[in-house]
Amino acid sequence: MTVRLTVVQSSPDVPLDRFAGWWSSADLTLVRADLGEPVPALGALGDGLVVLGGHMNAYDDEAADWLPVLRSLLADAARSGVPTLGVCLGAQLLAVATGGRVQVSPPPGPEAGVVDIWWRPEAASDALVGPLVAGLPGAGDRKVTAQPTLHSDAVVDLPADGVWLASSNQYPYQAFRVGSAWGVQFHPEASTTTLRDWAVWDGTVNTDAVLADYAAREEELVATGSVLAESFLTLVRERAAQPVDA
Repeated sequence: MTVRLTVVQSSPDVPLDRFAGWWSSADLTLVRADLGEPVPALGALGDGLVVLGGHMNAYDDEAADWLPVLRSLLADAARSGVPTLGVCLGAQLLAVATGGRVQVSPPPGPEAGVVDIWWRPEAASDALVGPLVAGLPGAGDRKVTAQPTLHSDAVVDLPADGVWLASSNQYPYQAFRVGSAWGVQFHPEASTTTLRDWAVWDGTVNTDAVLADYAAREEELVATGSVLAESFLTLVRERAAQPVDA
């Protein structure tokens, strides 16, 4: 079954990256909101929704006038059963849209490079991250994977009905679920080139150190990212296969 995914991109240098290859069997509709393409309505999404990262903050409606519509779409998708994935800014927009809170430039400062993501016990039975967590050594909240990241803002309050799935040593809300939507603060899709571009753009992090961290664990990063990507696609296929009145 070929499924259709709608992907919303908010910054020119925050692309699908490795997701494009991992989801090559899907019909991908890329919406370049940063170029003025309109954010689609819920009924036009197809079988799933992905909201990528971006350089603006989750409240920056003046700089990015599509954000209010995108937040509304995320809230509607989460409540309607549409499989949805928000990455970095996308996760922050999901949190805000469903009743959570994001802090712009919180005191811990930027989180950059490759970080350890600690999976909470709730992750083991989660439909998206459970397949990844099941294959990890350890038990409970001792299960850990490495993930690429670069962000300065952070979710500081989850929605009331959010399920907390993972944390890092610097920021607590690295992964969560709300309804049929998931938010991940890290970037499972990021390749070396993309991460380098972000570090240079940011200007406050040590680009060489970030790239060295990535190179040292690239095999692991690609492996875990591909598992998450395939797990999401599986959810989208399952949803698409359901009868219309299900």
